[in-house]
Amino acid sequence: MIYLDNNSTTQTATQVVEAMQPFWRENFGNPSSLHRAGQMARHGVETAREHVAALIGARSRDIVFTSGGTEADNLAILGTLAANPAKRHIITTAVEHVAVFSLCERLAKEGYRVTFLSVDQQGRLDPAELERCIDDDTALVSIMHANNETGVIFPIEELSTICQKHGVPFHVDAVQSAGKISIDVQALGVGLLSLSAHKIHGPKGAGALYVGRRMRLRSQLTGGHQERDLRPGTENVPAVVGFGEAARLARQRLASQEWLRVAALRDRLERRICEQVPFAHVVGDRANRTPNTTNIAFETLEAEAILIALSEQGVCASSGSACSSGSLEPSHVLKAMGIDERIAHGAVRFSLSVDTTTQEIEQALPIIVSTALRLARLSVLG
Repeated sequence: MIYLDNNSTTQTATQVVEAMQPFWRENFGNPSSLHRAGQMARHGVETAREHVAALIGARSRDIVFTSGGTEADNLAILGTLAANPAKRHIITTAVEHVAVFSLCERLAKEGYRVTFLSVDQQGRLDPAELERCIDDDTALVSIMHANNETGVIFPIEELSTICQKHGVPFHVDAVQSAGKISIDVQALGVGLLSLSAHKIHGPKGAGALYVGRRMRLRSQLTGGHQERDLRPGTENVPAVVGFGEAARLARQRLASQEWLRVAALRDRLERRICEQVPFAHVVGDRANRTPNTTNIAFETLEAEAILIALSEQGVCASSGSACSSGSLEPSHVLKAMGIDERIAHGAVRFSLSVDTTTQEIEQALPIIVSTALRLARLSVLG
């Protein structure tokens, strides 16, 4: 199997599995208990908190563990709105992950005024539009760091400056950027930032929300006093420990040249496909994106047919967000970018990881090219 769907999920690292292992049986205590068994579990949780905080330049006390990126996004948005009930305006973008996009659509139906900022055909955001849309009723701005379908990176520092100028809380979904590009929440000036473990070779079912010291947030669950009273319930200790180890490894990789190697492999895959398939188009800003992601649209073809054919030959890719798979329509991201439907229907996302090898890319290339050309011939015959 050649796995090129790492924006969906990554393979859990061996070191992560080994770090989690003792917390299934030996160190199984409840981290809220005061006895030795509980405190051993608590030590695992707090060590993990330190590693996750270090990955984004935060204080460990500002990290709140959740069940994943979706819960972190929901806590950030709903928790901020609950803490500021007098304000009823939310600003986000038209290309957010469904965890934010669908929640904001729901809130619009519930009476909130939601502004969806536009992007151009390269998937780029204009900070001036945010400046124009903020008003005295704005409760929160929630904007992703890097798009999950195209990899396009948004100018978070500039957007943060605008939010600070107007005194508006700023939440960033960094699920697809953390561990791939350097993040320093202090330098960025963000108040809230969401993370997910399984995007950085950690386990599924673990995430985190960075909550800046000046943020007002109200818990969305009722129960115990875990996680600063913001996320009640006994922590998933093995998953949290695995998240911490994954964050530690991710920080090491950022300090090395690994992501430069991955970007070179991504570029080779992209270039060779476009050279050999005349109807292939790269979607998104090629100059400003995460190092592992390329979205290639095969004009007049259907992404579902391409993905099934590739899967039968051992190549795993995606048509976009795993959270919205199953739809035959182009994603809301490509629609917002204004991509022609004849192109958008054939958009396939290839996302690499630090585990991706040169040999895998060389093996995948002829499979992808021959599949696209064969389906095009069948389409013409049809």
